[in-house]
Amino acid sequence: MSLAGVSCLVTGAGGFLGQRIVHLLLEEEALAEIRLLDKAFSNEALRSFGKFQGKTEVKILEGDIRDVTFLHCACQGVSLVIHTASIIDTLGLIEKQLLWEVNVIGTQLLLEACTRCNVQHFIYTSTIEVTGPNCRGDPVFNGDEDTVYESISKSPYAQSKRLAEDSVLKADGQVLKDGGMLLTCALRSMYIFGEGCPFLQGHLDKSLLNKNVYLRFSRKEALVNPVYVGNIAWAHVQAAKALQVPQKAKHIRGQFYYISDDTPHMSYADLNYELTKDLGFGIEPQLPMPLTMLYYFSLLLEIVSFLLRPFVRYIPSTNRHLVTLLNTPFTFSYSKAQKDFGYMPRYTWEEAKQCTSQWIASMVPQRREYLKNKAA
Repeated sequence: MSLAGVSCLVTGAGGFLGQRIVHLLLEEEALAEIRLLDKAFSNEALRSFGKFQGKTEVKILEGDIRDVTFLHCACQGVSLVIHTASIIDTLGLIEKQLLWEVNVIGTQLLLEACTRCNVQHFIYTSTIEVTGPNCRGDPVFNGDEDTVYESISKSPYAQSKRLAEDSVLKADGQVLKDGGMLLTCALRSMYIFGEGCPFLQGHLDKSLLNKNVYLRFSRKEALVNPVYVGNIAWAHVQAAKALQVPQKAKHIRGQFYYISDDTPHMSYADLNYELTKDLGFGIEPQLPMPLTMLYYFSLLLEIVSFLLRPFVRYIPSTNRHLVTLLNTPFTFSYSKAQKDFGYMPRYTWEEAKQCTSQWIASMVPQRREYLKNKAA
């Protein structure tokens, strides 16, 4: 399987996952062109692309995913789109309208541009939150694509990703302007960790303010299986290669796949500890209050937020969706992705842990200094 001669557009290319996908694509050497699309690129991201660049032509495209003209220009002459761009929001920090415009309408506009510009293959980065956990907190242990689960999430982010994924999978088989056919698939990623993860940095900041002790926000028994950023990026590359092979493409098209790796099953809070315990960090032994009480405390904060809405925008530090998400056992297998397009984790847990721990260690002094200056 090869991407030789392929022209590829990666949306969200300046983000945490997007950058890693681009690095892996640049290692492929054989691609004709990679177009990198994002609203803005940091200098650090641009430097990192330069390090990996070989013979493949790289174009930087800065613009808005909601701009129809911009998307049409970005897709012109491209045969593969990897769509990672989205707003991630579990706390309700982003206005629902903006979340919808970027995650749902932006995806639909991009699909329309692909149809007009004769793009043959489209891979969408979805999320485990499309599945759940639901508001009842029903657990899943080692689930797969055939697992029946009642997805009834009230989270605007989860709803937006579900609608975007639906649009992508429904677009499979659409006739292109030149008479060809658009083939699509979606990769439902577990929680992604690794170097540059903004969530890990946020948890690190809180632990530094708590004398190097991580807050216990999830029960030890709430097992999940996070995925290393290098492995979910690799899954995108493997899916892209498989779509080039007609025999494999017929199994993949119109399908969604759970993407995990061999990271040991543990709670979200224990992942933070596992990545930093060798650096001298600790973790609180239990939740700040019993789980049921924590749930109703979150409900109280949501009610306060609702009552204050006419006067001030108050965003609670937690909500019922987040408490459920963080405290529900929810694990899934990658066996179907392995069977259909040959996905196997490129990095072992030991490698992922080492790389991530080294990154966190490098961040500690600057985050400590940042927090010190912020408090001054």
